[in-house]
This record gives sequence, C-alpha cells and structure tokens, in this order.
Amino acid sequence: MSRETGMRSEGSPAVAPSLVFGMGVGGFVDGIVLHQLLQWHHLLSHTSSGNTKTVAGLELNTLADGVFHAAMWVLVLIAAALTIRANQQGRLSPRWNFHLGLVLAGWGSFNVVEALINHQLLGIHHVRDDLGGPLAWDLGFLGISLALIAAGCLLYRRSKPITT
Repeated sequence: MSRETGMRSEGSPAVAPSLVFGMGVGGFVDGIVLHQLLQWHHLLSHTSSGNTKTVAGLELNTLADGVFHAAMWVLVLIAAALTIRANQQGRLSPRWNFHLGLVLAGWGSFNVVEALINHQLLGIHHVRDDLGGPLAWDLGFLGISLALIAAGCLLYRRSKPITT
C-alpha cells in the first residue's frame, strides 16, 4: 500500500468509474430538471412529429425521454460495475476531490456532446424550445458545461499527490 495515496500499488487510480458516473448524473439532471420539472424541452420537441402541443407529440416525447433515462441508468450501472472492479484491484482513490472532479468533468462532457449533437447538429431540441431564438440558451448551456469540465479538471488535478 502506498503511503501517499492509501492505495495498493497495482496501478494508477481508476478514472473511468467517476467519469462515467458523472456522465450518467449529467444526463439525469438534464432529463429530470429540463425535461420534466421545468418542461423547457423534451428529447424530440423541436421535430415535426415531436410537437409538444399535440397528444401524439407528447406521447412520442414521453417515450423518447424514457429511453433517454434508461440509457442514463445504463451509464450509472456501468459506473457501479467499474467502481467495484477498481476497488477489487485496489485502484479506487480515497481522495474526494479526485472523484468529484471526474464527476463534474463527466457531467460537463456529457452536456457538451449532447449540446453539439442534439442542439446544433441534429436540431432535435434546444435548451428552451418554448421560446423563440433558442441559440442564446444553447450557448449558455454549452458555456456552463465547459465551466463544469474546467472546474472538474481543476479539482482532479489538485487530487494528485505532489511527487518530488
């Protein structure tokens, strides 16, 4: 066991468990807060068949949002399996800022990919589909996502022991 890290020296600390967990949590926050609580958009709300002003459109979006949430559960379950494996290998860092930093970076990374693909490339929804001119909201979401990545990277870097 290493004195500096409190871990067995079988390898470097596992990054994937916390990073994947952050991606799943980021998706859940997006889905629960923006889709369900605030109802700013749904997964397909900016498509012709996903018009939220029709019953058929709401039904389609409810199904799509449910599939999206199921995918987030899969990410969280993968993160749990990776955490168990890292623990068995003695590669689970005991440092809180290591994990929190990676969770924030994973959350922000998920949001950046989601913003670039769903908001801009595919255009299937925007952060605020209920208002005209959604680009400002999309850019704000992207900016917050990049800030999450930056904050996560700072925390993660501070978690590494200083070696001489």
